[in-house]
Order: sequence, then structure tokens, then C-alpha cells
Amino acid sequence: MSGQTIQLNDSIYEYLLDVSLRESPELRALREETASMPEANMQISPEQGQFMALLAQVMGAARAIEVGTFTGYSAACLATAMGPRGRLLACDVSKPFTDIARKYWEKLDIDDRIDLRLAPALETLDRLCEDTDQHDFWDLAFIDADKQNYEPYFERLLILVRPGGVILVDNVLWDGQVVDPDDKDTDTRAIRSFNRARLTDQRIDLSMVPIGDGLTIARKR
Repeated sequence: MSGQTIQLNDSIYEYLLDVSLRESPELRALREETASMPEANMQISPEQGQFMALLAQVMGAARAIEVGTFTGYSAACLATAMGPRGRLLACDVSKPFTDIARKYWEKLDIDDRIDLRLAPALETLDRLCEDTDQHDFWDLAFIDADKQNYEPYFERLLILVRPGGVILVDNVLWDGQVVDPDDKDTDTRAIRSFNRARLTDQRIDLSMVPIGDGLTIARKR
């Protein structure tokens, strides 16, 4: 029994992966290729990818939106979990990064489930919001992009996600910087503001999970 979440040292973390991670060879290869890149810290952890995939399966999700795709690991986790009938709309602005993603999506035979939109995500989401048929239509959304736009991303996704649907938000613990009073960085302040606003947001049910860099789970009421 414990009244507080256990602190993960390297040994416990490796044990966690050893006894619980079910990662395909293709996903592992994608994660390892991404780990060699200077921007590797933008990649979600494998246990977070598996957790998000399980959430999608528990929900029976078939339609998802991802804001921030990078090299495609999280998209691959979600698209695989949703099965052949699942559809994922992925928003990103980087062709070089998403070219890596496409390569692995093809290897996983899920490329036909993913609609990649290379444009600023707010533009893509605004177009969706203009179509009332898209309102309350999507089962699941994942935000993992520029931190200063977390709030506008979230507001648009609340229009698009159905009641009972879930919005996942990454990096909400921001490597611990959210509790550093000396950190005045713009991204840090944006995450603090976003987190505080969710606490009293009566449109959602809420949990923040200390997985990866912190993951908020918001269920639309």
C-alpha cells in the first residue's frame, strides 16, 4: 500500500518495461530511430503509447484526432489499437519528421487509417469546426504540440469530441518545471495556466496521470 505514486528509478522503470511492454518490432524500430535524433525528447515513452492504445481499446474508439505527430509513434499506437475500421486525423507541420512516420506506418500496414494534414493544426481544427457534422463526432483526441496553443487546441477539440469522448494532453508535468517558481519560460507558464484552468473546468471529468512527462485525461461531459 502507498499513499503516493512510487518514484521510478532506472531499475524499476526497466522492470516495468520488461514485464508489461508489448511493442511490435516496427514500433521498437521507430522508437530507436527517433531516439538517435536531436529532437528525441519530443517522442512519447513506449509505456505511454501502450497506455493510450489501451484507453482507445477500452473506449471502443474508431475516430481520433492527433495534434502533433512528430515521427509517428503515438499515431501508430492509436491507429493500431483502433483496428482496420479506425481513422486517425494527424496534424503536423513537418514533412521531414512525418516522412519518417509514413515509412513506419506503411511497415505496420496502417497508413490507410491515417489522414495526415500538413498545416498549422489550428487551421485544420478550425476547418473541422466549421462543419457542424464534425461536432460531437470524434471519440478521442491527443494534444502533443506547441505548448502556447494548448488552450485553443483544447477548446476546438471540445467542440469536435463527442460527449463521453476523451482528450489526452501530453507534457503537463513538463519535466518538473511547472513547480519551479524561478522558471518564467513562456511554454512553462502556458502549461501551468492550462493545468490550472482544467481543475475547475466543469465541462470535463479529469485525471492527471504521472506517465511519461505527465498526461491529462479529460472526458467530455
